[in-house]
Amino acid sequence: MAHGAATPGLRPYLPADAAALAALFRASVDALAAEDYDDDQRAAWASAADDEAAFASRLADALTIVALVEGDVAGFASLRNGATFDMLYVRPDLARHGVGSALAEAIEKLAGARGTSTLSVDASDAARDFFAARGYIPKTRNTTTVAGQWLGNTTMTKELAAPAVTGRAH
Repeated sequence: MAHGAATPGLRPYLPADAAALAALFRASVDALAAEDYDDDQRAAWASAADDEAAFASRLADALTIVALVEGDVAGFASLRNGATFDMLYVRPDLARHGVGSALAEAIEKLAGARGTSTLSVDASDAARDFFAARGYIPKTRNTTTVAGQWLGNTTMTKELAAPAVTGRAH
């Protein structure tokens, strides 16, 4: 997204998005996590999208939103069970141009509107600073095995503002 470009448009995930989001997921992991994870770790992580039907099911089972820039898919994010920020991925060429922030803001607002007071995320090492800058506090360090590779992440939480209560005029 060029300097001065409009804020990305956001819309709900559609089943027809699955292939594009799987490709974006793989590209994002490969390019944006290169400083924090080695080639084998990134390949294992990206393999989560190899079974496109399972990947599509994961997206559909959560509240997933898609960001568009100039009509093209620019990123996506998911809210699982109303209180877990499950996924946030941005096209590598649009990283650090506001797409991730727009998606995060939307997920936080959606969670808050559903009554969630504390939002949790298992942030990758590549995303930890992004979430910290948004007010998420590190709670625990985790390791998980994905396709035979150990990957580290950090569980972080953010207290959400209570939804505004609108009064009725009498």
